[in-house]
Amino acid sequence: MAPASAPTTKASDLFVQALEREGVKFVFGVPGEENLDLVESLRSSGIRLILTRHEQGAAFMAATYGRLTGKAGVCLATLGPGATNFATPAAYAHLGGFPLIMITGQKPIKKSKQGQFQIIDVVNLFKPICKMSKQIVHGDTIPALVREAFRTAEEERPGAVLLELPEDIAEEQCSEQVIEPHQRLYAVADDAVLDEAVDLVKHAKMPLVLIGAGANRKDARRAISDFVHTTRIPFFATQMVKGVVDERSDLSLGTAALSDGDYVHCAIDRADLIINIGHDVVEKPPFFMEAGGTKVIHINYRSARVDQVYFPQVEVVGDLKASISHLKEKLGGALDFDASYFEKVRKEVEMHLSEGAKDPRFPIIPQRFVADTRRVMGDRDIIALDNGIYKIWYARNYKAYEPNTVLLDNALATMGAGLPSAMAAAFLNPDRRVMAICGDGGFMMNSQEVETAVRLGLNLVITVLNDGSYGMIRWKQVAAGFEDWGLEFNNPDFVKYAESYGATGHRITATEDLVPVFEDAFQAGGVHLIDLPVDYSENQRVLIEELSEKSCLT
Repeated sequence: MAPASAPTTKASDLFVQALEREGVKFVFGVPGEENLDLVESLRSSGIRLILTRHEQGAAFMAATYGRLTGKAGVCLATLGPGATNFATPAAYAHLGGFPLIMITGQKPIKKSKQGQFQIIDVVNLFKPICKMSKQIVHGDTIPALVREAFRTAEEERPGAVLLELPEDIAEEQCSEQVIEPHQRLYAVADDAVLDEAVDLVKHAKMPLVLIGAGANRKDARRAISDFVHTTRIPFFATQMVKGVVDERSDLSLGTAALSDGDYVHCAIDRADLIINIGHDVVEKPPFFMEAGGTKVIHINYRSARVDQVYFPQVEVVGDLKASISHLKEKLGGALDFDASYFEKVRKEVEMHLSEGAKDPRFPIIPQRFVADTRRVMGDRDIIALDNGIYKIWYARNYKAYEPNTVLLDNALATMGAGLPSAMAAAFLNPDRRVMAICGDGGFMMNSQEVETAVRLGLNLVITVLNDGSYGMIRWKQVAAGFEDWGLEFNNPDFVKYAESYGATGHRITATEDLVPVFEDAFQAGGVHLIDLPVDYSENQRVLIEELSEKSCLT
C-alpha cells in the first residue's frame, strides 16, 4: 500500500497564513495580475486589503502604520512600475526608522514566455534602501522568510524590507508550516558604563538633555520624562521626537528645527555635557562635537556611528527605557547645578514663539496658522505634515504634548507623504482629531488619495497651504542671492477638486474664519479640504534676518 501523501498548502495561502501569524490586519496596496493568487488568498483570510490610488499612497500609509504601532505595516504592488513606485516610501521608511514590509509580484521565474516585458531586477534595486530584499524562489521558504522579514523590519533600528513573490511560486504546493513569532528583548546596559555616565553627569556644571528620533520608539516616553523631571536637567528635542516629553514643561527649551543659529543653540553652545537620548544620524545634527569641547553621553539601543563631528565619551547601549531608568536611579534625584542661563533661554524662546500668534493679516502668516492649529487640536490629536517651509514653523512654534502627535519627516523629507500619513493616523485613531497639513505642491503629488480617504469613511481635515509655488525652494533661492524665478505654478480650484471626490471643500477668505472652519469641519466628520492662502514673507524676516541679528544672552 502506497504511503499517504503529506498535506500541502498553496504558497499564496501559506504566505497569508504567515502574515496572519505576525498579527497583520491590513495590507495597503495596488495589486496587479502577478499578485492575483495572493489577492485570492487575502480574500478568504482575516486580513483587509486597503486599495489605494497609487503605490506611494499605499506604502506611505503602511510606513505610518509601522511608525505609530511599532509593528511593521504591509503594502502590496505588482512587478515593474508598481514595484518602482515603492522606491520613495522605502527610502522614507529606511531613513525614518519605520518598520515596513513591501510585497511585490514578478513574472514566473522557472519558465517565462514573455521575454523581459516589465521585468527589472527589483530585488537588487531595493537593496540600498532596505534592511533586507529577497526573492522567494521556493514556496517552502515562505514561513522562514516572512518571519525573518518582520524580525528585521521591526528590530532596532527599524526599516523597510522587500519580499518578491513570483507568479509561479505563488501557485506552488508547499508542505512547510508557519513559524511562531516571538518577542524581541534588548540587553540592558552594564553597571560599569552607567557608573561612567553618572560620573560625567555629576561633574557637569551645565548639563543638557537632547532627545532624538530613536527615543520615539518602544514606549520609552515615561522613562525619559521621569528622568528629566527627576534630575531637573533642561531638554530640547529634534523634530521627529516632538512630544515624547511634554513641551509645556518648564524644562523644555524647544525644538531644534533649524540646524544652527536659533535660540536653542545658545543653550547648546553653553552646555558642558549633552546627554543624547535616542540619537539618530538621519536628522540634521543640532550640534557638532569638537576636540576638547562639550562632552557627550550617547544613550541608545545601538552604539554610536562615530565620525569627525560625533564621538561620544560614554556610550550607554541597550534597552533605552531600562537604561534611562537605571541612570535616573543611580543619580538619586535632582542635581545641583546652575540652570539660570537655560531658564533665560527658555523665556526668550517662549517670547519669540508667541509673536504673530494673533496677527490678523490675510493671506495668513505662518505664526498665525500654526497658533490656530494648536488652538483646535487636543493633547492627543494628530497633525501630519508634508514637506515645505511650513514644517519648520510647525517644528518651532507648535508645542507637542504627547508622542506621535506631530508626524513629520525630517529624514528623507519627501513631498507627497503628508496626506497618506494623515490617512493612516485617522484610520488607526477614529476617536482623535487628525489633520493633514500640506503645501499646495506636496498635496498635488498624492492628492488622488482623497478618494481613498472618502471611500474608507475617514474623519480627516486636510489643510492645503496655498501660495502657488514650491515655497521652500523659492525661499532658499532668494536667500542664496538668486533671482526669484521658475518656481511658481497654477492650482486647481481646491474646493471643487475636493467635492469631485465626495469630500467637503472650504476656502478661507479672512484670517478670523480659520478656527471656526476647523471646528465646524471636525464636528461634521468626514473628509474636509481647506484651501488656505498663505503669506510667507515672514520666512525671510524671522528665520533669516531676525535670527542672524540676535546675540546669545549673557
